[in-house]
Amino acid sequence: MRDKFLSWGLVLVIVTWIVALLIRAHYWIPILLTAIYALGVYNTYQTKHAILRNFPVLGYFRYFFESISPEMQQYFIERETDGKPFPRNQRSAVYRRAKNLGDTVAFGTQLEVNHRKYEGIKHSIYAKSPSEELPRVWVGGDQCTQPYHASLLNISAMSFGSLSDRAQISLNRGAKKGNFYHNTGEGGISPYHLEGGDLCWQIGTGYFGCRDDEGKFNPELFTKYSNLPNVKMIEIKLSQGAKPGHGGVLPGVKNTPEIAKIRHVTPGMTIISPPSHSSFSDAAGLLRFVHELRDLSGGKPVGFKLCIGDTKEFEDICVQMNVLKIYPDFITVDGAEGGTGAAPPEFSDGVGMPLEPALIFVNRTLKNYNVRNKLRVIASGKVLTSLDILRAIAMGADMCNNARGFMFSLGCIQALRCNSNNCPTGVATQDKMLVKGLDVTDKAERVYHFHKNTLHTCNELIAAAGRSSYEEVDATMFMRGDEFDHLSDHYFPDILGNVKHKAEY
Repeated sequence: MRDKFLSWGLVLVIVTWIVALLIRAHYWIPILLTAIYALGVYNTYQTKHAILRNFPVLGYFRYFFESISPEMQQYFIERETDGKPFPRNQRSAVYRRAKNLGDTVAFGTQLEVNHRKYEGIKHSIYAKSPSEELPRVWVGGDQCTQPYHASLLNISAMSFGSLSDRAQISLNRGAKKGNFYHNTGEGGISPYHLEGGDLCWQIGTGYFGCRDDEGKFNPELFTKYSNLPNVKMIEIKLSQGAKPGHGGVLPGVKNTPEIAKIRHVTPGMTIISPPSHSSFSDAAGLLRFVHELRDLSGGKPVGFKLCIGDTKEFEDICVQMNVLKIYPDFITVDGAEGGTGAAPPEFSDGVGMPLEPALIFVNRTLKNYNVRNKLRVIASGKVLTSLDILRAIAMGADMCNNARGFMFSLGCIQALRCNSNNCPTGVATQDKMLVKGLDVTDKAERVYHFHKNTLHTCNELIAAAGRSSYEEVDATMFMRGDEFDHLSDHYFPDILGNVKHKAEY
């Protein structure tokens, strides 16, 4: 193809120039072809792209279609139950709830209900009337002097930097109207977090917003910001489900001077948080840090977030709770299926424990060490639908955090460009032109409605199961496809045996 392009392309350019000169018109055609031919000649000699060397101009189509492949997949190929990490039917449900439209679907389920992965709720013929009051949970143990009455569902950690300023304003205003909290993410408290909504201030390994010039924890800065009236809870981030053991990543193109000022870092640089904290290096140190932050914040609830990896490390934390008599007010359990704007694929795909076994392990371990009643457990990691929330509660969670669901409510289309600064909806980008497309007034309302309608559906589900309160939600409410397989294995052989027996006569 390369040789044909060079020979036949040259002939075509010469012929078009001759024709244009003879008719003395349409000079733009040979000029355009000459430019394309020159580009092709350049590509045959460059060494970075083998496709362009072998296909000097046609090779560009390959890169073009590759760049729009997520959109092509989403719009023309995937079915309602396809799509990763969230299928179209779940995204559509969020969009409808966020817009406060009817969230009903027609013509029945499209799920394979006889598949072993199917999961549903056992309804009761003595169903209750659903409560109109949205569920809330008190957070704050005996060592906390400012307990917080939190919503059952809240906005999970997404920092300013990973999300745009307008996205943060919309989230915070929606949280204010719906009376639920907005986790700041590890990027510090920005002006866009201070629109009146309640905050859970996350402190990551980089101590952004409360760090000194060397990147170490600064008690004075922490005291200043933690005592803001908007800050209701403080969360120490040990690890994140999508990239446990790997520091947070802020690409240089997103690290604007404004963001750098908030985080106390150099603008334009890719910021990678350390993989672990410098303020402590063991379980006892972690709990003493919890105690220190609780004192500095005036007694506000303090907890930590982690993805379960080595289970012995979590057990050691539980042991030290009883030794030191220091108890966190909450523990956020993040599953390996949690989301992130940027992470190496090996970390996203192959590190950390999924949410379901992690929640079961954490809940049982806390009970084994007699500390479960001293704190709250928060589930985080792909908790999108009302069914997800109830399943998390059944596995031991007291409340839930969600990030990507609230991104969908802002208009996210799962374009999978969070790490490129090219988010087409203006949600996960710092590109001013793209951010302008996000209308704060409209999106704040959608955040509010998504939260309200999702929890209302939770109320309807527990009522359908015959439960009166969330304290009655447990694993016995649920049925799974592998149970059906078990029933098939148990009963079908007898039926087939009868058929065989009759056939012999």
